[in-house]
Amino acid sequence: MNKIFCVLILGLLGLGNSAFAAPDAHSILKDSDQARGGGLAGIVWEIRLASRDGGRVDEPQRILVKAVDDSSVAETLEPARFKGSKLLQVERNMWLTRPGLSKPIPISPRQRMSGQASNGDIAATNYAGDYDAQLKGTETLDGEACYVLDLAAKHKRTTYDRIRYWISVKRVVGLKAEFYSVSGKLLKTARFEYANTIEHDGKRIPFISKMVIRDALVDAETTMEFGTVKVKKIAASEFDLGQMQ
Repeated sequence: MNKIFCVLILGLLGLGNSAFAAPDAHSILKDSDQARGGGLAGIVWEIRLASRDGGRVDEPQRILVKAVDDSSVAETLEPARFKGSKLLQVERNMWLTRPGLSKPIPISPRQRMSGQASNGDIAATNYAGDYDAQLKGTETLDGEACYVLDLAAKHKRTTYDRIRYWISVKRVVGLKAEFYSVSGKLLKTARFEYANTIEHDGKRIPFISKMVIRDALVDAETTMEFGTVKVKKIAASEFDLGQMQ
């Protein structure tokens, strides 16, 4: 009799743990990636990129990005002197090519492309593929309940070593990020807006419209505005390194 009673109690405890289990951090992160182009079957958008460092304003850029799952290619359209330059990312590898170069150059996602924006900020869309996520709790950010995740790099080809990431509980989109070095030093912060929408799996979902990256130490920032977003098939040849040579 006592044995049966113990089994019932353990069963109830197991049911209780299941019913009140914490949300899965990886699933939250993976779902939030879709609003930045991650994990989608094919999507194209433009970025207008503007940077300033103190009072100095850099030349603005316009970039066309095509992405499929964890592959992407970002082509500079303006200014004219950089027109035709491309960043290609395939899984965890990245290359740069420019008109006149004999062959693509392997580059790091951590190298700065313009102002505060690194190559990975432009071309990488898949945090869930690159980082291990831990749910640290919830906080309210600008009146919106958010999951707070700690993201730790899975490998050395990530844009950052560690990210603290605020994801809206209701909208499942990233609202704020803090980017840290491996030593724990805060390097940059970012805020995200989602005025664009796309159709995915028969549903309208938000898509990023603005990302502002600020240096943590000096008065410098880069604003990326995302527009002309289209969900479409993209030929595999767009991500073929051999086609860039």
